[in-house]
Amino acid sequence: MKELVLGSTSPFRKEILAKLNIPFACAKPNIDETAFENESPVALVQRLAIEKAKAVANEFPDALIIGSDQVAMCDGEILGKPHNFENAVKQLEKFSNKTVAFYTGLCVYDSGLDFTTSLIEPFLVHFNELSLSDIENYLHAEQPYNCAGSFKSEGLGICLFKKLEGEDPNTLIGLPLIKLVELLKQHGVDVLAEQAKQRKIS
Repeated sequence: MKELVLGSTSPFRKEILAKLNIPFACAKPNIDETAFENESPVALVQRLAIEKAKAVANEFPDALIIGSDQVAMCDGEILGKPHNFENAVKQLEKFSNKTVAFYTGLCVYDSGLDFTTSLIEPFLVHFNELSLSDIENYLHAEQPYNCAGSFKSEGLGICLFKKLEGEDPNTLIGLPLIKLVELLKQHGVDVLAEQAKQRKIS
């Protein structure tokens, strides 16, 4: 198997990828994430996932590089990370009794063969009716200011939801693991077979 590289320094994506229990390196992709004029959110995340993977190819000229990017949308508006308490309150107030759509772009790039596979994975979050005290209590407890949507679904954020709708809960955190396993197969990597090799080596 070629070296596996996560083109991200996100601790959340790193933690998800580690679930596969195969060795990988991490690298920070330095790219401009500004959307093109009239670019749809779906097109944006697919393009950025590919660009992130290719951005670290000089460092890893013969590797399988994973790129991922995510946007959240509510009422037709793209939502960024809140970065502070006040912005997070505004985001969650907007979400009360509404559905937020998350679109995650995923790419696996073989830098040696210059071969790319990519896809978009959707995920819907249906929110409860949220009071200001619900929102403030949650934010003080978890401080999710570096998370798109102002919550951590793997933590107390679950208290904010009516329903989650999607194929893979890892998607919401930032890396669709089920789909990643499928893309790796297209690059000739069988994760379970790699697991067996790792056991033999150890």
